[in-house]
Amino acid sequence: MSAPTREERTWRGPGALERQAILRRTRTVAVVGMSDKPSRASYFVATYLLSTSPYEVWFVNPNIGEVLGRPVYPSLDALPGVPDLVDVFRRHEDLPGVLDETLALGEGVRTFWLQLGLWHEDVARRAEAAGLQVVMDRCLKIEHARFHGGLHLAGFDTGVIDSRRRRA
Repeated sequence: MSAPTREERTWRGPGALERQAILRRTRTVAVVGMSDKPSRASYFVATYLLSTSPYEVWFVNPNIGEVLGRPVYPSLDALPGVPDLVDVFRRHEDLPGVLDETLALGEGVRTFWLQLGLWHEDVARRAEAAGLQVVMDRCLKIEHARFHGGLHLAGFDTGVIDSRRRRA
């Protein structure tokens, strides 16, 4: 089963101010589906989070031992602690299992975040029923940059680069 089209979506996620509040209270992030390939979104997001955010970032992928000089854990339950936010970079069909693994951690996880292109309403409803906040089809890097001065609220740059000519 694949993700529904935008027109078929019925679940509504948190608005901008709620997403901002989620990011402000987050201290630890687990990146599930971390890649060691610089061209992959998880690598790019992790690089950004490590260099720009205050978060402690842990990587999860059973097939990699180290990325960016940091250990990569084989599963969420192997992490050195319980993350506040689980950021998921996995295929649509893997999402129910990632949620199961997240819920098995017990108390502590507050947010289940599915990256751009990931949408699974059944998973979202199950996560919410278990007390988690859910964000789907949003990039953690873009949202963090938006709320911390790197991007305008509408999602574009704040004007550091400008196409207008300066007046003499």
